[in-house]
Amino acid sequence: MIKKFLGIAPKQEEDGSYSPSPLALKMATSSTTDYDLTDHPLPPESGKRKILMLCTEEKHLTMKNGRQFSTGNHPVEMLVPLLHFRHAGFETDVYTPTGQSVKMEMWAFPDKDEAVKEIFEMYTPKLNQPKSLSDFVNGDMKRNEEYLAVFIPGGHGALLGLPDSKDVGKLVKWTHAKDLLMLAICHGPAAFLSAGLDESSEDFIYRGYKMAAFPDSIDEKTPMMGYMPGHVPWKFGEKLKERGVEIVNKMADKTCHTDRNLITGASPLAANDFGKMAAKALLEKESER
Repeated sequence: MIKKFLGIAPKQEEDGSYSPSPLALKMATSSTTDYDLTDHPLPPESGKRKILMLCTEEKHLTMKNGRQFSTGNHPVEMLVPLLHFRHAGFETDVYTPTGQSVKMEMWAFPDKDEAVKEIFEMYTPKLNQPKSLSDFVNGDMKRNEEYLAVFIPGGHGALLGLPDSKDVGKLVKWTHAKDLLMLAICHGPAAFLSAGLDESSEDFIYRGYKMAAFPDSIDEKTPMMGYMPGHVPWKFGEKLKERGVEIVNKMADKTCHTDRNLITGASPLAANDFGKMAAKALLEKESER
């Protein structure tokens, strides 16, 4: 009762899971974003202007205390970069591990941001009926020449079904071997762990890389204001560091980082700069082709 009075009690949903408290929503979300339209110098059309966006199809993250967090992909981290990709002339295909619908943290949706609302409406059919990653990696992946990049948006839903998926591991390794761009923001880099399921940490493909990601230390603190109904069951940053990755940021801020073909961002606050950085790199990559 005291937590409810103070606004720090997570909200229980009809399905029994919990979404962030009123205080957490006030502190960590916004009705608008800092998206700003950027004019990109478009190269000649090549017919290969596509991105593969990998999303989560799972909604409930079980915390250490057994309570379930109502999660998915973060709408700002997904949609603001998509705005930049579209304006730079790139089409994005939506995938989930088995083709089930994309799950999103709609409690974080910036409902007064007209640009974000427009791109969300445009992509809703694809989000409701995405392509199957399993079909792709076991079918046309090796022969595919359409994609310039893989994009993995964040949200705590990125911890569900991606880091432990062998199909995701195949996709990450294929992206690396094909010299494609890998784009990931916030909790999205957790999916990279899938590439090391059957290998030692010394053989991890991103060993020696630097990247921006949501800090474990912030995840440890968010239950205090009711953002989550408990502590996360495992720390993805810690596991990446064990495999030789260096996380360059300590705060959930606007940090973005490029290391070879890997472009990463730290949090929803980084989504706009991350989208710009990624769009620029995509155009450069296409020009090389």
